This record gives sequence, C-alpha cells and structure tokens, in this order.
Amino acid sequence: MSAVEQTAVAAPSTGPGVLSWPQAREAARRAGLRPLPAIGLPLAETLGRTLAEPLTALTDLPAFDTSAMDGWAVAGPGPWRVAGRVLAGRAASAPLADGAAVEIATGAQLPSGATAVLRREHGRTDGTLLHDRGLHPLTTGQDVRPRGQECRRGEALLPGGVPVGPAVLGLAAACGHDRLAVRRRPVVELLLLGDELLASGLPGPGLVRDALGPLLPPWLRAAGAEVAEVRSVRDDFGLLRDALRHSTADIVVTTGGTAAGPVDFLHRALAEAGARLLVDGVAVRPGHPMLLAQLPSAEFPSAGSASAGLPGERHLVGLPGNPLAAVVGTVTLALPLLHARSGRSAGAPALAPAAVGLPGHPVDTRLLPVRRTADGVVPLAFDGPAMLRGLARAEALAVVPPGGAAAGAPVELLEAP
Repeated sequence: MSAVEQTAVAAPSTGPGVLSWPQAREAARRAGLRPLPAIGLPLAETLGRTLAEPLTALTDLPAFDTSAMDGWAVAGPGPWRVAGRVLAGRAASAPLADGAAVEIATGAQLPSGATAVLRREHGRTDGTLLHDRGLHPLTTGQDVRPRGQECRRGEALLPGGVPVGPAVLGLAAACGHDRLAVRRRPVVELLLLGDELLASGLPGPGLVRDALGPLLPPWLRAAGAEVAEVRSVRDDFGLLRDALRHSTADIVVTTGGTAAGPVDFLHRALAEAGARLLVDGVAVRPGHPMLLAQLPSAEFPSAGSASAGLPGERHLVGLPGNPLAAVVGTVTLALPLLHARSGRSAGAPALAPAAVGLPGHPVDTRLLPVRRTADGVVPLAFDGPAMLRGLARAEALAVVPPGGAAAGAPVELLEAP
C-alpha cells in the first residue's frame, strides 16, 4: 500500500473521506514525491525553477585576493612610496616590497606582498609619499577580501530542491556556472467551471466576474508551474469529462463543481475518466469541499504540446468555486503537490503570535487572512468564502486550529498570493 493510500485509509470509511487539514496537505505532498526529470538549461532560463542537484562552486570566491575599498594597497608600515595603480579587470602589478604602495580600485586584484588596503579617506599623499591620517589603526588584512573567503572550488553552496530566485542566479554566475541542472516545470492546465462566469465587463443577473482566472495562474507560476492553458468549461457533464480525458497536463486544476449541487459534475467525470480519489473533502474553512485525484496516464500527447513526453503520474486538484475558498484549496492541496513534483524542499513552518484572539471553527481548521503588527498577527475583515477584499490586504494566511487561537498563542503562517 502506498503512503498516499495509507493516509487516505486513516480517514472515515466512506471512500477516501474527509481528512484533517494537516492530513490533506501531507497527502498532497506524498502524491507528488516522484519529482519531474532534471534538465540542463542556460542560467538565464532557470529563474523560478528548482535546483535538481546541489549548486557547487566551480572556482574559489573570490578567485584572488581583492581590495574591498578604493584606496591604496600597502606593504608593511607607513609611510609608503606610491608607484603605480591597479584597476579592476586588470592583472595585479609586480609584488610590493615593504614601504611600497599602489593606488587600487574596489574589486581589483591585490598585488602579492600587500598587507592591507588603506582607504582613500584615511590616507593623504605628499608627492609620491603616502601617509596614514591616523583616523583608524591600520591592521594586517584590513579591507582585503582574501581568496576563497566566501567559498572554495568544489564546495556545495546550496542543496538540491532550492527554488532558483535572483540571488541564486547571482551566486551561480559568481562561482562560474553558465548552465544549471533544474527540474522540469510541472505543466498545469486550469479549467474554470461554470455557466455563471464572465471574463470581462460588469456582473449581471445571475452572472459573476471570474476572479480565479486572473488570480491563480501567476500564483501557480510563482510556485514553479508552467501554466499551459486557462479555459472555461460550461456546466455540461460531457464537456467536463472530455476535458479531463484529453488533458495531457501533469496537474489539472479545476475551480467549482466539487460539491453535490445539480451541476457539480466533477466527481462523476473523474469516475468516468478512470481517476482515483486521494482526498475528497478537508476539514478546513473556508474551502472544505476540495479534492485531489490521481489521473490515468496521458495516452496520446500531441508532439507539439507543452506536455509532450510527460511521465505517466498525473493529478487533478479540484478547488471550490468561491474565491477565498479556492485560495485555501490552493495552499492546502495544489501548492504542496506542485512543490513536491518540482522537487522543492519543504521548509520549516513560519510561526507568529496572535496579537488578539483569532476566531476559529468549532471542529475544523480555519485559514484566516491576517496582517503583521509589532504584537503579532491580527485578523482582517471580509474573510467570507466568496470574498477577496481581506485577502488583498493580507500579508499571510493564519492557520487557526479548531476552536480558535488565544492572544499570544503561536500560529502557523502561510504566504498569501
């Protein structure tokens, strides 16, 4: 029995059943434990992807002793006789003898024999003679970045599983990399279910603007996904069944249709598509009618599609249709699954105290939009399942345990989209 199946069996006996919020997140993470393949890409194309192996230094950093300041490279005690100049990007001059100095720029290679760098504002020249103004004692090694100060060649700088952000790009370039081994992005298809959704214009009788089409794709991309397609699917069983059958994405994300209403066809469509439910309901508010399913392998991906040649492991995350409920479903199921498939390492949870009592649900976990203050986090108004006004001002989502959290109690914080 797989780890996911063991998690599912721990729930009530009616199918996979309703899981607790921690169980559901763990089930989503375990479902994606086989990361996507590693690929080698030019450095400039790796932003937002995930390191597939440790980032190793290809050179000492810095590769030679360098000056940390503009001034003079000096040898021994002063005063010093100045003879020449060393600029960044040029080889160092001849070795310095005691009592000698050369003018030097920040980042320039230190001549051999130099014992320190005297900052420009700390020195004065009298003809060719350089004097220390005595503002600060000059010590051996002062304002020198010695070779290998940051790392040595062959040293592992970052583990695999780290997302490639701007700082990682800079570090990789500094230590000599032109290409990186990263995970292929999980390809995501987003299906917006419902006849009532408008893509533009003002809402009308029975119609509402689609908020999740604009909200979810950039958030999913930031989590490492390649969002291949976003499309609307009307409230028609056949259309939904065919959309699932013909999808070749690694992960299909749907919005709406997860409950048991007259046009909630998702469960039936999944059954006909041969899917296996892993999570069918989560004890969390808002967003409890969410689901996670394992889809059958894509049999005939087209050669030109973004998902051509995908491995067989595929999933569907069914989000509720209400916007804040869908956000809760995303952090509960979609993001842990995406991170696992991307090979991203799970970080330690972020904790903060509650500045005031945080209201909870009697028996379910509650995810609450909050902002940070000097005393801890405080809840925001407009936190209903269909509302986004509170989320738009939120700095995080607080994980409030059943029954609520008292003032001063630590709560877990999830990053808001």
